Amino acid sequence: MSVEHEKETTANWMKEAQKGYIRVAVLILLNNKSSHGYEIMKEIKNRTRGFYKPTPGGIYPILTNLEKNEYIIGNWHKQNNRKIKTYSITEKGKIILRNTIVKQSEIANNINALFQEFARDVLNIESAETPFPVMPSPFAAFLGGETKKPTNNKELEHQKTQLKQHIRILQKKLRIIEKAQEEKKSENELF
Repeated sequence: MSVEHEKETTANWMKEAQKGYIRVAVLILLNNKSSHGYEIMKEIKNRTRGFYKPTPGGIYPILTNLEKNEYIIGNWHKQNNRKIKTYSITEKGKIILRNTIVKQSEIANNINALFQEFARDVLNIESAETPFPVMPSPFAAFLGGETKKPTNNKELEHQKTQLKQHIRILQKKLRIIEKAQEEKKSENELF
């Protein structure tokens, strides 16, 4: 496979994923407050620090699809002598959003397990030696990221286990550094 083909394939995959992420981001934003299309585009760009830059040609078909499926509802009103359609999430949309966030969490956990397997089998790195970064949710910017509270005891236990593992790894590395410092200090005292 050529480098160009790899780049093109990666770009296509990311474009497909981006559409799905933006769809969910729209629901998250509308779950917080009703908004019109331009506000939604601006908020997505701001929340993702410019990583996602939705265009009218990208966002309005998503809004139309979400409205057609009754996940959101749009209402026309006048603002500064202009007609503006403001969207709100429906109960059906809230259910889909909740299910999507739960599923995304499962996917992130599975992807993290694959990263660890790859590191172990291909890179010969054991997870006990190196803490693996936890794959962030693509919706972290919309959900408050790390400030989001775990929804159940299983999530709390998982976070606790991960933190304990990171602490053990850091303590081990600290002992290695302290030992090396002691050796250097002893060497310096000899001379």
